Amino acid sequence: MAGHTENSITVDAPLDLVWEMTNDLENWPRLFSEYASVEVISREGATTTFRLTMHPDENGKVWSWVSERTPDREKRIVRARRVETGPFAHMDILWEYEQVPGGIEMRWTQDFAMKPDAPVDDAWMTDNINRNSRTQMALIRDKIEQAARETESASVASSR
Repeated sequence: MAGHTENSITVDAPLDLVWEMTNDLENWPRLFSEYASVEVISREGATTTFRLTMHPDENGKVWSWVSERTPDREKRIVRARRVETGPFAHMDILWEYEQVPGGIEMRWTQDFAMKPDAPVDDAWMTDNINRNSRTQMALIRDKIEQAARETESASVASSR
């Protein structure tokens, strides 16, 4: 068995702002509540290899791994995968951005499988990723929409 999740949210903001904020890796610790740090390891063409480190979990364990991420602005997609897979046999991620009524729909699809000796199985991780994705997407939406309002206010003020 393998795990598959698909979660989406609509962000009431221009595509350029949604794209820039969600693809600014160095800013992820301020955008996501779960990440303590991001360390960019290398950039080759459009692909960035980086280490993500989470805040300690409820048991005090700090999870960290290396991923690579390749955005394609023209197609409005980002493909990512874990390079250091940890408890995963594999983890592949697709982010998609689509203009819809009310803003930009941001969709995250994750396909993965847990290793046989992982502390949790595919079903547990599917539930965990779904729950966490909804939480993080709502936080991100709120931060981007706030930035959009601030940009709009500044633009109105400067045109006076």
